[in-house]
Amino acid sequence: MSVKYAYGYIRVSTHDQEEISPDSQEHLLRDYAAKNNIVILKIFTDLGISGRKANKRPGFQEMIGLAKGDDHPADLILVWKFSRFARNQEESIVYKSLLKKQHNVDVVSVSEPLSDNPFGSLIERIIEWMDEYYSIRLSGEVLRGMKENAARGAFQGAAPFGYKTVDKTLVIDPEKADIVRHVFNMYANEKLSVFDIARYLNNLGFRTIRGNLFERRTVEYMLKNPTYCGMIHWNKTENATHSIKNKDEWIVSQGQHPSIISQELFDATQERLKATRRPSRRRERPSSTYKHWLSGLMKCPACGKTLSACTQKRVNGEKYAYFSCYGYAHGQCDKAHGVSSLVLEPEVLAGIKEVLDAGNISYELHDYRPTEAVDERSIIKDRLNSLASKEERIKASYREGIDTLEEYKSNKAILQKERDNLEEQLKELEGQNPEPDQDPTGDMLLKVRSVYDILISDSYTYVQKNEALKQIVDKIIYDKESDSLKIYFFLCR
Repeated sequence: MSVKYAYGYIRVSTHDQEEISPDSQEHLLRDYAAKNNIVILKIFTDLGISGRKANKRPGFQEMIGLAKGDDHPADLILVWKFSRFARNQEESIVYKSLLKKQHNVDVVSVSEPLSDNPFGSLIERIIEWMDEYYSIRLSGEVLRGMKENAARGAFQGAAPFGYKTVDKTLVIDPEKADIVRHVFNMYANEKLSVFDIARYLNNLGFRTIRGNLFERRTVEYMLKNPTYCGMIHWNKTENATHSIKNKDEWIVSQGQHPSIISQELFDATQERLKATRRPSRRRERPSSTYKHWLSGLMKCPACGKTLSACTQKRVNGEKYAYFSCYGYAHGQCDKAHGVSSLVLEPEVLAGIKEVLDAGNISYELHDYRPTEAVDERSIIKDRLNSLASKEERIKASYREGIDTLEEYKSNKAILQKERDNLEEQLKELEGQNPEPDQDPTGDMLLKVRSVYDILISDSYTYVQKNEALKQIVDKIIYDKESDSLKIYFFLCR
């Protein structure tokens, strides 16, 4: 008997209870090879992976790629059972046919020997059909079990940031839970953007559960996750496409795990997310996504919408940005108001230099604080404003006879005590940080000079120049027809 060469393939899924261990499968493959004069060149494995989709199995794909080699490295592929090769009959037939007809490689099950005749092929197809039927039935059983668990409030999946899994149960990770509370508070109460929050977390050295930097999407995922308020949302998306399913397919239940934030804070967060789903504010978009240092700042002189930029090339290969009205592209403006960065750059630089040479500048004062220095006064003022609406509600409850006079007086006293405390805190903060009385124009001109030096330097990237310009300029309007430029400066107090 001549020697044959083979690859071995081992697969173990997560839910199949009828499998044997990888070590046992390997032992059976090597034992079969020793008895049949077969040399196993390499054994490929896919552990904890379903056999229904071949493209989701890296070990399988690597083995098939090598087996198809022009040098015909292997005569056989050995598996414990045909179900290890594939659970999907269609894929099983395709791959076996490709290997056999084009590369003369047979797939052999060491525990399901087949005769080399048409009857053997029929038996093989029956085995494949039974394997696929078993896989489908098992998948249905697993799905039903997961639905029942979700309905009971059991969490299923990887623990989100702020939790850890202990004995298959979600428990709070105290240090990370504090970060989660801070994130929700910054977004819902302090009105910071998701970009500001991501930058804040990264600057403080925090990382996601996978050790990556925070991004807009990771912060948004955290803000939308009902797990944090003690709820379970299951079966919301399609695994294959990540598309959202119909709401009647969702399973929503009270979870068995402890909550990190209150339901009220979560609801307030969802309201703000809904209101800012399509943000129009310039600072909601990071400069790293822009194509030019003027991106996000140029506005249409007709409709006021942003001029979006696309990259163009000159005949000599030099790249430049071409700006045109976003509203025109969507049928909301009469003209494109297109203009090249080759025209805009010298115009903007000349406009800034003219201001510096004159020493006279028009600007607005903005009440804005960077993420790293949140303005506590504005938070307290917002809370004071919210007390007024609460007072109106308790008055209405008394007028309508819902509350008694004693209840009305009690509720009013509670609100008054809260108001007194907030006003005292505000008074202390204003005493510590009095508003400057002097004219801040000198500071404004110094900022403009610093930014101008950055813009004319070749040592800075587009992103750095854009970030610098956004610290002093709210918007720029250039009217090509009249060749006029207006720069709207601002200074953060």
